[in-house]
Amino acid sequence: MKFIDTHHDQWHTVGGEDGPQSHPPIKSNSLLTLAQWHAVREHWPADKAVGVILANDADIEVLEHDAAKLSLVVLNFPKWTDGRAYSQAHILRSRYRFAGEIRASGDVLVDMMPLLSRTGFDAVVLRADQDRAAAERALGFFAARGHYQGDVKVTKPVFARTA
Repeated sequence: MKFIDTHHDQWHTVGGEDGPQSHPPIKSNSLLTLAQWHAVREHWPADKAVGVILANDADIEVLEHDAAKLSLVVLNFPKWTDGRAYSQAHILRSRYRFAGEIRASGDVLVDMMPLLSRTGFDAVVLRADQDRAAAERALGFFAARGHYQGDVKVTKPVFARTA
């Protein structure tokens, strides 16, 4: 899992004085809203990395045909108790075979780390009061024994796996 320091992040949102620009300029490592992406996706060059921020109440299927064009999808947890972004990440990885970075942002807590990893997230922006070292420990908690059920990395349950 990659832990993102927002002060040193290579990805940048594209905004203006009044909020996000409706037609952002083409620039590598641009992190766009869904509306911005829809405005430029037809002519975005393949050699310019682009990412999209998707609200957790948005239908993930809007990215189905764009998955190969995107390098990053940021999924938001407005509250730690709202798990819709887990499903979005799982669908991106398992159904759409998204190979780019899936980043969790918002109300991301240490306790969420194992499930974030199992559902397809590979980067997080922890909530400011959360400890990175504790998050790293949480990721290793089940490493020795593994999980009984399958996930996006190991799709078969324990009983169906070969040794």
